[in-house]
Amino acid sequence: MLVKDINPEILSEIKGKFAEDTLLSENATKNSEAARYFPENRENEIRPPFFHDTDRIIHSKAYTRYIDKTQVFYLCENEDLTHRVLHVQLVAKIARTIGRILKCNEDLIEAIALGHDVGHTPFGHTGERFVSAYLKEKKEGSFCHNAQSFRLLHEIEKNENMHNINLCVQTLDGILCHNGEWLVEEYKSNSAKTKEMLVEEYQKCLIDETQTKKLRPMTLEGCIVRVSDVIAYIGRDIEDAIAVNLINREDIPADISEALGNSNKLIVNSLVLDIINNSYGKDSIAFSKDVFKALDKLKGWNYENIYNNPKKTSEDDKIHVMFNSVLDSLLNENLRGNIKQQYEKWKSEQNDEYFKTSSPARIAADYISGMTDDFLMTSYSELVVPKSFGFSFGR
Repeated sequence: MLVKDINPEILSEIKGKFAEDTLLSENATKNSEAARYFPENRENEIRPPFFHDTDRIIHSKAYTRYIDKTQVFYLCENEDLTHRVLHVQLVAKIARTIGRILKCNEDLIEAIALGHDVGHTPFGHTGERFVSAYLKEKKEGSFCHNAQSFRLLHEIEKNENMHNINLCVQTLDGILCHNGEWLVEEYKSNSAKTKEMLVEEYQKCLIDETQTKKLRPMTLEGCIVRVSDVIAYIGRDIEDAIAVNLINREDIPADISEALGNSNKLIVNSLVLDIINNSYGKDSIAFSKDVFKALDKLKGWNYENIYNNPKKTSEDDKIHVMFNSVLDSLLNENLRGNIKQQYEKWKSEQNDEYFKTSSPARIAADYISGMTDDFLMTSYSELVVPKSFGFSFGR
């Protein structure tokens, strides 16, 4: 017989321990403040709400697809390079380290961190730009991965009963507002934001990706994950670039190395300690002026020498053709082989409301954003490369 309920005495003791919001700072998000878009019966639930969100995220199909999504370096046959699945774990670890010292809600931090990049396309930010350009061409808005992460976890992902997985509003907000590309010296939360305002922000991002720059998390935990996203990738990308012989460690400007260090370990440590020193006991997350200046300069240096390096981008035109070809085939449903089977299965898992509110181009973008790098390349090959008829046509 299945065990469906926990012993009431054990349940009472567990709830008492996990509900100790008094252990958190006055600026932290309390478990008692957790809100969801759809009501749930949590009478016999042993997991705090944000802890439960983490479980829902890691059991989602979107999370599973992290495993073979590029972080920065695609088309490199080097198994030591960072993939998206490792990046989100690094963000979670760094954010929880900061959150623990600042007495913030680590469960909320972990949920936001692990779910923040599920909306990324194959081939990282390069693929993101191509999908966004495609939607603009079709006059169907734009695409940004943070809004797509929200979309996947709030509208598309379903549980085994075909119901919305119903993450907490604070978790979804942190995911939408996580984008670490927009660096600022001080991160302040927007505690006045409502769940209705959050949906409006998300919808604006689907129309115009520049709306991302205006987003502010509603919680301090969201601010911590946002800054931890930068801390997690800035030095790690340097290590990966060195591993593929794109740069040398000695290329990093001396003033940056002096302020932050010249390795991922030193850079992470410098930034985390600076955040803690400048944020402890405060209602915001901030860098010191000198460290922020060095970090901002390092980010610009990374863009020039790593992300936009001609050696790295030399195959991007071919990747662009691949994206457009697969998107056109999805839009026109001109498919065959494995991609046809997988696409039809994916569509069968969506409800009527999804098809009523999503244009054909947006549906194509939703599907391609969930692909891994390898599946996109295999799908393109199936659609474009002629297939052998074998020895004869037979009868």
